[in-house]
Amino acid sequence: MDQTAATVRPLGAERPLQRGKWRRSFWGYAFVFPAVAIFLLFLWMPILKGFVYSLYHIDFVKGDTYVGFDNYKMVLKDPDVVTAVKNTLYYMLLCLVLGFWVPILFAIAISELRKGQGVARVAAYLPYVVPVVVLYGLWRWLYDPVGPINAVLQKLGLSQISFMTDTKWSMASLVIMETWQQFGSAMLIYLAAVLSIPRDWYEAAEIDGAGVWARIRHITLPSIRNQIALLFVLQLIATSQGYQSQFAMLDGGPNNATLTYSLYIVKMAFNRLDYGVASALGVMMFFVLVILAIIQNRLSNRGGNVS
Repeated sequence: MDQTAATVRPLGAERPLQRGKWRRSFWGYAFVFPAVAIFLLFLWMPILKGFVYSLYHIDFVKGDTYVGFDNYKMVLKDPDVVTAVKNTLYYMLLCLVLGFWVPILFAIAISELRKGQGVARVAAYLPYVVPVVVLYGLWRWLYDPVGPINAVLQKLGLSQISFMTDTKWSMASLVIMETWQQFGSAMLIYLAAVLSIPRDWYEAAEIDGAGVWARIRHITLPSIRNQIALLFVLQLIATSQGYQSQFAMLDGGPNNATLTYSLYIVKMAFNRLDYGVASALGVMMFFVLVILAIIQNRLSNRGGNVS
């Protein structure tokens, strides 16, 4: 018998196979459908409506009026937008300078411990689980003119610092507070990466006479550069949307020194009730975040190398 003829299936033989494959996939799609529906309804639907509302003057009494790109023109002419953008960039810079390296340093320090490593991990992670209400109350007390920090400064013969009312210190004070609370989660990621480095490399370096700083510089940091690159972009995305502490602690003050871009969107929408301009601000921010997300995706796919 011809082998090619033996392998030819009769008409209709493919249908049972397709039906069986569909039956196996049906319940998977059925379980995924609610999550996809919720995702589309509560995430992408507001995003699409934001694009539409940015072209309208929203009035819940008289009805919406199409204004084209007038909302975007108002955004570009608004001096408060320039202030908000500058404050946001300053906030992002401070988070990188003051906070980005803290979890890396703690991860390396904890990995070098011979005893008590578990206790150190828990202690470093505990601030992350502190509720924000408790966090803000605690740091308001610490930053108070008669609080512990200023009391220590006075004992050292230094002048008081107006953390909450001085425009030079207000944003930095918020960054210090947020760094203290949030570095624990990033530290665990770095610590896992550091502990995955083969110990043989360190032993060989010690035999060659390399000190602690030489091992960190030539072994540890190059080995975790992928994680550093990814978390760097993630921090840029997170800090570009920062508004919670600025709103809860200072409401954008003093003198708009902590008025970030996201906080200005909230104020425009819920204080001034100008949802059209707020939507235009959100659309502009959306495109910036899309660019950052593309960079993050490239880093994820290429192991931390942009090129």
